[in-house]
Amino acid sequence: MTDLKIPNLNKNSDKFFFKKKLTLRRKSKRKLIKESLIMLSFSILIIYINFIIPNKILIFNNFLNNSGKLITNILESLSYLYEICLAIFIVFSLIFALILTLGAFSRLMKIVKRKSKKIKFK
Repeated sequence: MTDLKIPNLNKNSDKFFFKKKLTLRRKSKRKLIKESLIMLSFSILIIYINFIIPNKILIFNNFLNNSGKLITNILESLSYLYEICLAIFIVFSLIFALILTLGAFSRLMKIVKRKSKKIKFK
């Protein structure tokens, strides 16, 4: 029984599935220095732009107040949305009921015209 060797059909393990497709080259020091200088210059530019903006504290306070007002407006509009949907439902249900009523009367008129003497109720 120990001599029985079952072949391993799963030779490629999952962790090396994409190994051939990945490029694992290291970047040169020159390229790393170039990228770090570009990143540093962008970060200094962003910090400078933030520094020259006046009244930062007032802007943050207004942001908090406006976000609170925005939430109350959203809740109020949701209540209006419910009323609008209810009105649309009423209009469409009345139109649908009118169509059903007209259809029922037209079928009754066809029955009356076609078999005026032979109306049978089962």
